[in-house]
Amino acid sequence: MTVLGFRATPDGGTLLADDRSPGFGIYVHWPFCAAKCPYCDFNSHVRHQPPDQVRFARAFETELASMRAQSGPRTVTSVFLGGGTPSLMEPGTVGTILDAIAANWTVPAGIEVTLEANPSSVEAERFRGYRAAGVNRVSLGVQALNDRDLKFLGRLHNVEEALKAIELARATFPRLSFDLIYARPGQTPEGWEAELRQAIGHAADHLSLYQLTIEEGTPFFALHAAKKFAIPDADLAADLYQLTQEVTAAHGLPAYEISNHARPGAESRHNLTYWRYGEYVGVGPGAHGRFITEGTRTVTMAERHPERWLALVEQQGHGVADGEELTRDQEADEFLLMGLRLVEGLDLVRYAELAGRPLPQDRIAILQQEGLVAPIGNSRLRATPAGMIVLDAVVADLAR
Repeated sequence: MTVLGFRATPDGGTLLADDRSPGFGIYVHWPFCAAKCPYCDFNSHVRHQPPDQVRFARAFETELASMRAQSGPRTVTSVFLGGGTPSLMEPGTVGTILDAIAANWTVPAGIEVTLEANPSSVEAERFRGYRAAGVNRVSLGVQALNDRDLKFLGRLHNVEEALKAIELARATFPRLSFDLIYARPGQTPEGWEAELRQAIGHAADHLSLYQLTIEEGTPFFALHAAKKFAIPDADLAADLYQLTQEVTAAHGLPAYEISNHARPGAESRHNLTYWRYGEYVGVGPGAHGRFITEGTRTVTMAERHPERWLALVEQQGHGVADGEELTRDQEADEFLLMGLRLVEGLDLVRYAELAGRPLPQDRIAILQQEGLVAPIGNSRLRATPAGMIVLDAVVADLAR
């Protein structure tokens, strides 16, 4: 069964426009990968034997029903299938999960439904199956457009495979995004600009451009500590960030968030839900959710280990291993951190409602004098390009 809200429409799939509301999203975490990338600290796992997708799909159905009992009736504004590598799922598994979402909440036709995919796991038949199941946006983990750096990053694809995957995705889905990682070892501004221009030439409407960070617990952390490689220093990284903003804006994909760039109207609706501090249900191993029940924002955190999560769902109806109810101050701090990531800025009225007090005007004035923040009319505050580079410090100053 394919539910109307997810059915691929004959006109190619017109997506609903962003209504600028915080939204209510559904995040589904598929935890399995063909290989673990050395920079990745996400909850991803490699299995020598393929997982039982029928059993996992049944568990997703069960956990979605459990989350519906907590959230109550809602209208879904976006769905995101992340991981891990969701493109390792069979189209039938994706269809089962989407049907379960539509069985539990109201799903208007044309909402954004994103699936993350790796170029090495892309097949035309599988892409057509995802589209038929209701996926209308794909996010490809390209990461680099030269084979040397793809090998360094532990990716299983080469540039030729990446470009073929991009072409196939553009032919199959109404919306396409792909990721690149910059500030890689030995990368120069000239080299990054050339690579970025090549990427823009292939991009449909959205690019996610992330600076390489060394995360504790990853293989890169140990290698970097042992001085096996070096990444650009803070000044060069800032230059690369600034270059990224200039090149993307000049080619019609301006930043709408620190690391995300889109043609107007093609911004990721699901990620905007996070940054606008909307509500979302998270299902699957390691998934987090944040939604309001009885006036309180509840955080859910699922068991990270896939097989333990599966056993928990089968035993108790969900895999939630931890959670909390946020205080007013915690909500306000999270809203501040998320909202200032956006070019559209932070809603000052909503901040005051969450915190029970306005942001301190004296600190705003000092940060404005330093060129780190700027007002948008009388109702919003945004970080300037200089403020984006030191955003953690700006947020910490305003939250004190």
